[in-house]
Amino acid sequence: MNSFSGDFMDIDSLYKEIKVKDGDFLVFGCSYGPDSMALFKSLLEYRKKIDVVLVCAHVNHDKRRESAKEKEDLEQFCKNNNVIFEYMKIEKYGDDNFHNEARNIRYQFFDEVVKKYDAKYLLTAHHGDDLMETILMRIARGSTLKGYSGFQKLVKTDGYYIYRPFIDLTKDELVNYCHKYKIPYAIDNSNFSSVYTRNRYRKEVLPFLKKEDKDIHKKFLKFSNVLSEADSFIEEEAGKAILKVVKGNQLFIDKYLTLNKFLKRIVLERFISSFYQDDLILINDRHLDLIESLINSRKSNSKINLPNDVIVVKSYNTLSISRNPVLFSSYEIEVSKEVILPNGHRLEQLDSVKGNSNNIIKLSSKEIVLPLIVRTRKLGDVMAIKGGGHKKIKDIFIDAKIPLTERDLWPIVVDSASHIVFVPGLKKSKFDKTNDEFYDIILRYE
Repeated sequence: MNSFSGDFMDIDSLYKEIKVKDGDFLVFGCSYGPDSMALFKSLLEYRKKIDVVLVCAHVNHDKRRESAKEKEDLEQFCKNNNVIFEYMKIEKYGDDNFHNEARNIRYQFFDEVVKKYDAKYLLTAHHGDDLMETILMRIARGSTLKGYSGFQKLVKTDGYYIYRPFIDLTKDELVNYCHKYKIPYAIDNSNFSSVYTRNRYRKEVLPFLKKEDKDIHKKFLKFSNVLSEADSFIEEEAGKAILKVVKGNQLFIDKYLTLNKFLKRIVLERFISSFYQDDLILINDRHLDLIESLINSRKSNSKINLPNDVIVVKSYNTLSISRNPVLFSSYEIEVSKEVILPNGHRLEQLDSVKGNSNNIIKLSSKEIVLPLIVRTRKLGDVMAIKGGGHKKIKDIFIDAKIPLTERDLWPIVVDSASHIVFVPGLKKSKFDKTNDEFYDIILRYE
């Protein structure tokens, strides 16, 4: 059912899905465009029924000269209607996609405002046309099942809900609502620029579809809901599967390979979804194909990069995922009484020791050149191993199944003549001494 009744908006129908009481705070995002201002007006009408405290959250993207004036007009409109005004201006952008970066900053601000007022809901003015554009764009570029459904009317997020009351209304209906009640608004002319992909869908594709069927937005909403329901069922099945194959941020490849082909794809989506939260628009089929290729690769250790600094690493039978990995520079440290290493371990010199594991080495200062240095690996590193022969450090790591993510920080002990004398925890060199031989240096790795 359309949320308009006759010549006015049916407020009861529009907000029937939210549960608030007198005195509760309602936060809504507002840009001063017609969609947002229609939301503003509808909330003023809703406040007549339930005495909620309205909080308008406005972000100035600082990309248009008109933005400052729009901020002033919106702030005055809030004062005139006894609505709290919360504001931020984006001072600086990085090198990422502008729309994606602006959205992330905007929703981070909204999140802060919601939590400041301990609100249960964040309302946005997304409407049926927005849903159509989103679905079409994701179909064209490839996405996940959840991604193909666009966005939902009610979404639970971090301690509150995002609510989109206009999801079954069109842009034209909202503009007409503003005109009927003389609600002020401003037009962002960048919305007409064909530079942006979404605008091309808005200007060229949607008019064609609406000409074929004036209620096409309702068909898209039904499509969205069907996909969302299917996704919920599959997610339940995937939840059972993921308990078997995933632990923390690691996926066990041998168990994953036993799953149904379709379920595999869903498990991968679930595996990475926590890094992209409500909106999976950044992830498409190509990214999932890359992860599957990584899993099926004959290489024991390899990695791929995903958007937003997410990295997926294959190490033998495991696949791990992380964000913003700390990149350490190579290091060279002179060995002293105790060295705290960048990988969290330590190397210490002892006067005596019991045992003879790969964590301990005994050396003679007569056979090596002091001082000893502990450093990171270098290309072509080779060690003369105890018992005869030579071995590449790379092969020592492979034999010990050391994950790729740990190798760059693994300590290598060398003397001042660049002879590798010890790969702590893994392998000893020909310089290692038995208890019956002369030694005057003892190193232990913990």
